[in-house]
Amino acid sequence: MMYNPEIEYQPRHVIKAFQEEKLRTHLLYLKTHSPFYKQLFEREHIDIEKIKTLEDLQLIPFTTKENLQLHNEEFFCVEKSRIADYITTSGTLSDPTTFAMTAHDLDRLAYNEAISFTCADGKQGEIYQLMTTIDKRFMAGLAYFMGVMKMGGSVIRVGNGIPELQWDTIQRLKPDAIICVPSFILKIIQYAEKNGIDYRNSSIKKAVCIGENLRNQDFSFNLLGTRIREKWDIDLYSTYASTEMGTSFCECGAGQGGHHHPELIICELVDEKGNVVPEGEEGELTVTTLGVEGMPLLRFRTGDIARFHYEPCRCGRTTMRISPIIGRKNQMIKLKGTTLYPAAIFDVLDNVEYVENYYVQVSSNEIGTDAVTVVVGCMGLSEEAMTKDLKDRFRAKLRVAPDIRFDTPEAIRKITMPEMKRKPVKFIDNRK
Repeated sequence: MMYNPEIEYQPRHVIKAFQEEKLRTHLLYLKTHSPFYKQLFEREHIDIEKIKTLEDLQLIPFTTKENLQLHNEEFFCVEKSRIADYITTSGTLSDPTTFAMTAHDLDRLAYNEAISFTCADGKQGEIYQLMTTIDKRFMAGLAYFMGVMKMGGSVIRVGNGIPELQWDTIQRLKPDAIICVPSFILKIIQYAEKNGIDYRNSSIKKAVCIGENLRNQDFSFNLLGTRIREKWDIDLYSTYASTEMGTSFCECGAGQGGHHHPELIICELVDEKGNVVPEGEEGELTVTTLGVEGMPLLRFRTGDIARFHYEPCRCGRTTMRISPIIGRKNQMIKLKGTTLYPAAIFDVLDNVEYVENYYVQVSSNEIGTDAVTVVVGCMGLSEEAMTKDLKDRFRAKLRVAPDIRFDTPEAIRKITMPEMKRKPVKFIDNRK
C-alpha cells in the first residue's frame, strides 16, 4: 500500500490550521495523563485553553534532555501494563533515556516510516536490506522493519557490519535497496573491490541513509555523498530522526531536504535565548510530538541545529523541509576563530581513502579556547606526508586545520566501538 497523506500537499495556511487543531488535542491529553506536564501547567499558571495557535506555544517552557533523565517516569502517560516496548536513546550527548511505547505508538511508528519510505520513492513489493541493528533497545531498526512492511515491502534483517555477509545476502536475495549509515557504503564498496564483486551491476538501486549528512546546506552532495556517487551510481536518500521525536524527516527524489509530516510533529527553530528565529535562519530544532500515547513531548529541545525551507517541492508536497543538520548545539567548536561542528571534520576524513578510522577529540587549552586533535588510523604513506595532506584538505574545506595524531586502526576501534554503545563514538569532548 502506498502512503501519501493528503495534508502534505495542502497550502501552508491549511497545514497550520490542521496542526493547531492537533495541538489543542495534544495539550488536553497532556493535562489529563502526564504527571510531568500537569505539574508544569500548574506551576507556570498555564491555561491550555489560551494556547490556540502555533505562535502561542512560546508561552510554554521548553522540555530538555535533563528533564527526561531526572523525571523519566513522570513523562509516562499510561499504566505500565499498557507499555508494549521499552526503548532507549543512544546517549550520544548524555546518559541514555528510557522511552515507553504502547501498541498504538508502535503502529504510529510504523506509519511514520511507511510514509517516509513512500516519500523516498518507495513502493509495494520492494525488498530492503536492513544494515542497522534491530536489537539493543534501538528504535530506528525496529521502525524501519515495521515501516517497510506497512508500506507493502519486504525486509532482510542482516544487521550492521560484516561486509562479507552483506554481499552474500545481496547476491542471494537480490534486494532493491539498502538501509544503512552512508559511510558504511564506502566500506562495502571497498570490500567488493578487493574481492572481485561486480557491485555496480548488483540488484541495489538505492540507499536510504541514516545518521550522517550526505548533503551540504545548498543540498549539493557533500564529500561523503560525492564519493559514494562517484563509486556507485545508486540513488541516495537522506533521513533525519531521533528517538525523542518518534518521527522521521526523509528526502524525496528531489533531494532538497527532509519532508515534514504535519500530522505527527510540530517543529520550531529557536535561538540561544529561546526565541523562534526568523524564517530562513538556523536555530535549534524544538519539537512537539503528536499522536503519541506513552510518552508524548511538548516543546522538546533536540540540541540539533538546522534550517527550515518552505518553497513547494517539485514532488508536489508543500510541507516544510528540514536542512541537513548543521551540528549539535553542545558540540560546537571554536577552532582558531572559526566556528564549526564535528560533522564538518567527519566529512573531510570520510573522503580520504587511506583513512581507515578516526575520532575527534576536543579539550580546553591553557588560554581557554578549544584545542582539537584528530586521531587517525591508516596504512600507507609516511606520517609526515599524511599529516601534510590532511592539513591541506582541512584548510581547503574548513579554512583551518586541527592537530593530527596517528594510532593503529585496532587501537582506535577499541575507542570508537565500545560494547555498550550502539553508535560509533567519533567525537570525544573533554572541555571543561
